Amino acid sequence: MGVPLSAYLILSAYLFVLGVIGVATRRNALIIFMSIELMLNAVNLTFVAFSRFLNSMDGQIFVFFVMAVATAEVAVGLAIILAIYRNRETVDVAELNLLKW
Repeated sequence: MGVPLSAYLILSAYLFVLGVIGVATRRNALIIFMSIELMLNAVNLTFVAFSRFLNSMDGQIFVFFVMAVATAEVAVGLAIILAIYRNRETVDVAELNLLKW
């Protein structure tokens, strides 16, 4: 016997909700970015749990692609955050109004 599927799903749901709360309540762009990564990892945990439960490799293949996209997101996102910080000297999203004239 091992850890039941429900334990993985509860942990994954908890991590996802924690990420949503982080995105909704924080104003620092880096914290929001980390919360989005936490939500991606929660989804990855769900994929792996169902893959293990169903004795299939499909979920693990999806995790590989999600991790590849997350890596690209980290590279581009951190570059954008760094460029904004250099121009505005803040990463507080409440103070950033880049679309105003």
